[in-house]
Amino acid sequence: MERAAASEARGAETTRGLAPPPSPSEPPAAPRARPRLVFRTQLAHGSPTGKIEGFTNVRELYAKIAEAFGIAPTEILFCTLNSHKVDMQKLLGGQIGLEDFIFAHVRGETKEVEVTKTEDALGLTITDNGAGYAFIKRIKEGSIINRIEAVCVGDSIEAINDHSIVGCRHYEVAKMLRELPKSQPFTLRLVQPKRAFDMIGQRSRSSKCPVEAKVTSGRETLRLRSGGAATVEEVPSEFEEEASQKVDDLLESYMGIRDPELASTMVETSKKTASVQEFARCLDSVLGEFAFPDEFVVEVWAAIGEAREACG
Repeated sequence: MERAAASEARGAETTRGLAPPPSPSEPPAAPRARPRLVFRTQLAHGSPTGKIEGFTNVRELYAKIAEAFGIAPTEILFCTLNSHKVDMQKLLGGQIGLEDFIFAHVRGETKEVEVTKTEDALGLTITDNGAGYAFIKRIKEGSIINRIEAVCVGDSIEAINDHSIVGCRHYEVAKMLRELPKSQPFTLRLVQPKRAFDMIGQRSRSSKCPVEAKVTSGRETLRLRSGGAATVEEVPSEFEEEASQKVDDLLESYMGIRDPELASTMVETSKKTASVQEFARCLDSVLGEFAFPDEFVVEVWAAIGEAREACG
């Protein structure tokens, strides 16, 4: 938004330099209105197409979608862009292309599974929808969870041992799962997304970390922020894309979560700092609730540096 505003300001200055000054009798020119941003949306399991506008963050987006279809915002588990399938590479994160089609995945059946933790890692990667629901983004091949057929990518984790985790962030849920004792069974209450007929039986899982798909239109996207208003920005540069992907991979490795918006925020923070010590202090002030360990911050700083060198 700042880059776009600066560009508009420079353009306005150039125009003023070429045009004659207005006479005292002429009224001042009206400011150029920003075009309305209207997005098309459907429920992923099937619905008419609705149109939404006027949202500045994910919670407001969900409220607008819910209003369009006459459902409660809490019915929405997550959204995907340009695909009705439970495709984690099309997951709506912090950015929406200005012509992207939004599919909302709503609550389907609830199920409970019993898990015995025989290893330190369950093989889950957790993310959240930014509005209170944490869900499974990836299941590692050969892991404990991989051997439980009832658990699927896209399932929302509603409770652990009957303790509700609705409202918890992804890193909090991942920490709870890591701290569960080994050899002791526990129960997961899961809510699967409501599926259309052609999605029944789908069980997506991957041991790899594919590059997150970023679907955009032209050179601009709508950037949704957890704090503050949404802004229209140019699509990320090659460096920003590469660095954010590296940081997101480290988030999964260290914390068992994936969060492209968080990764982008960390890359943005790095651009304002000149040393790893300054970077660590800025992260504490901006993202202190995550309590990132020192060795993780050092690795993130190094990964961002590698991306900067690779992209020239």
